[in-house]
Amino acid sequence: MKKLFTLAAAVLTTLAAQAQKFQVFDNTPVHAFGQYDESAPDSAGVLHAGTGRYIFKKVTFPKYQRTTTATITLTLASNGDRWDKSGSCFIIPPCDDPLRMIQGKAPLAPGADSTFMGVTPQGGKAPYVELLRFMTPFGVGHFSDDRLGRKPVYIPFWEKQVQWTQDISQLISMLEGEAWIGIWIDSWTTEGYLVSLDITLDESPLKCDKAVPSMVIPVLNTVPYIGSQSLATSFASNDLTAEITVPKGARNARLYYITTGHGGHSGGDEFTKQQNLVFVDGLPVLDFIPWRDDCASFRRFNPGSGVWLIKRNAPYIGRRGEYETKEIEESLASSDLSRSNWCPGSCIVPESVALPGLTPGTHKVTVSIPNAQKAVGDKLNHWLVSAYIVCDL
Repeated sequence: MKKLFTLAAAVLTTLAAQAQKFQVFDNTPVHAFGQYDESAPDSAGVLHAGTGRYIFKKVTFPKYQRTTTATITLTLASNGDRWDKSGSCFIIPPCDDPLRMIQGKAPLAPGADSTFMGVTPQGGKAPYVELLRFMTPFGVGHFSDDRLGRKPVYIPFWEKQVQWTQDISQLISMLEGEAWIGIWIDSWTTEGYLVSLDITLDESPLKCDKAVPSMVIPVLNTVPYIGSQSLATSFASNDLTAEITVPKGARNARLYYITTGHGGHSGGDEFTKQQNLVFVDGLPVLDFIPWRDDCASFRRFNPGSGVWLIKRNAPYIGRRGEYETKEIEESLASSDLSRSNWCPGSCIVPESVALPGLTPGTHKVTVSIPNAQKAVGDKLNHWLVSAYIVCDL
């Protein structure tokens, strides 16, 4: 029996040793209006750009021979920014250098016009692949001491930070060798946020578990990832079509699609249900309404959320132990409201659909949001959409 336990312990030790954690960022500030030298990375190897709203770091991942899983973990706390903001973590292949792009020495992929660049594969360049889409909560961390006095009775305390973990094993072919990892947060304050990012790779210890070669084909990405791009407001007037090339021998293709609607105040695309359609060569492959109505479950991450009082008739247990009813005023936080596929403090899980009929050759992928609303004045309706295809080789 002792030998059996010893053998089991040795196996567990071997399994644990296979996982490698790469700490990419450690409490790194992401904010606006910072004073940074954008010509070189800092002492921690972090390149700050867009006055600090973008951070980049070059990482060298190992080569793997066996099946490997990949997990991304992003931890965020407010450094004084009280608002909910869009955020994205993405990967840049080694053939592209964000430093040269920031300096204007290397172009992004051409786009529909000079302000809408790098969105689809064009000119021999492809959009970057999104590792994780997230939305910052209202002030978690910085305002978690309850200085604003907005804690409802149904949560015991405000969280000190928010952390998202997501399996990104489908992107393992991009997590080999050198790559740049970037994060963008749409902060417009000098305080911004502090972010930490880990990527854990766990290779199978079984020699017989040979990895199946795969590749990632970037399709489109309307998230700003360098600083020279505008918000994707064009869905209100046009569909977005990308032309991709599937290599010979590719099989088991699967589309991954990430979408969130934003802007327009109470009646805009952030707060109204909008159909999203994806076509491949004119044939529909995805048709759904991206929507979340569980945002109240994230209340403990949102100490800075605005609060209204809503009157309603509430049943309660009276002095005689029987139910009575009276009118009360109940708090409703902005963070409680349902939104277009996101909540303040949530990450977004990609929609995934198999493409069994996708053969080698050239194909067109089209995204349509038929009832997307126009951006007019301060009603900045827009959609952050990214997509990629993963194939076995």
